[in-house]
Amino acid sequence: MDVGIGYWIGFFVFVVIMLALDLGVFHRKDEEPTMKSSLLWSAFWIALAFAFAGLVWFKGGSENALDFVTAYLLEKSLSIDNLFIFILVFGFFNIQLKYQHKLLFWGVFGALIMRVIFILAGASLLHRFAWLMFVFGVFLIYVGIKMFFEKEGEQNLDDARLIKMLRRILPLKEDVVEPHLTVKIDGKRYATQFMLALIFIEASDLLFAVDSIPAVLAVSQDTFIVVTSNIFAIMGLRSLYFALSGILPMFRYIKYALALILAFIGSKMVINEAGKIFDWTFHIGNGVSLTVIIMLLVVSILASWFRDRPRKRNQL
Repeated sequence: MDVGIGYWIGFFVFVVIMLALDLGVFHRKDEEPTMKSSLLWSAFWIALAFAFAGLVWFKGGSENALDFVTAYLLEKSLSIDNLFIFILVFGFFNIQLKYQHKLLFWGVFGALIMRVIFILAGASLLHRFAWLMFVFGVFLIYVGIKMFFEKEGEQNLDDARLIKMLRRILPLKEDVVEPHLTVKIDGKRYATQFMLALIFIEASDLLFAVDSIPAVLAVSQDTFIVVTSNIFAIMGLRSLYFALSGILPMFRYIKYALALILAFIGSKMVINEAGKIFDWTFHIGNGVSLTVIIMLLVVSILASWFRDRPRKRNQL
């Protein structure tokens, strides 16, 4: 999609304005988000993304709009893993619900910067070294298979290397009530549990980006499409977390859908790149990818719901 520097500047100005309104106006006070407000905000961000897809259609045509929607839904679905990490981190550090939004705001802000850097670097590498499509494809297939057969277990952040390392190198005060990243006691500066939670959120997003960026580059290598779809998906992540955090643990089969999505996207990268080399007529388009992503998510959610019906009935 051929866009000038003005489109890039306009888009990032829009992002900065939306983030400023989010933190400075709509969520200025530390309050517990309600289910209703979270659902409304989620709907707002999703509607905004599809409105932008309409602009992409107007500017670049239906094919670019399809690429944007596919990349957006792919990133949105793969971001579900981040939501489980948020639940785990906030529970482990005992972060009250009313303080979680502000922490997630800065976590998402850092994630936006990292994603833009990763995407631009990844797209540049693929333009120069097309054979990396095979490397990324095989990597995604491996990650998908590994995730699919990974055993369910009780996660304990006490065993996380990052937590152990931070506790060794930082002077800590982990019982602070107010949401400060650092506190000063008797002339000495301490990091708080809020700082540890923020660092862990940023680090986890960095790890997830290693999976999601190659996957989204399989949809499109147009940097404008990939960057904008990624940013829209991430900006709506906080509202989605607050809307779904109570019911996410019940979606026991969602992990398998994400694993199959990664393996499918990896296979698509390998097959399509091989097709260019061997001049095959067979090609997996983004329309097929979009259908597969939606189908796998719907099936996993329905399977989880039907699986939990007997347990819910017994609780009545």
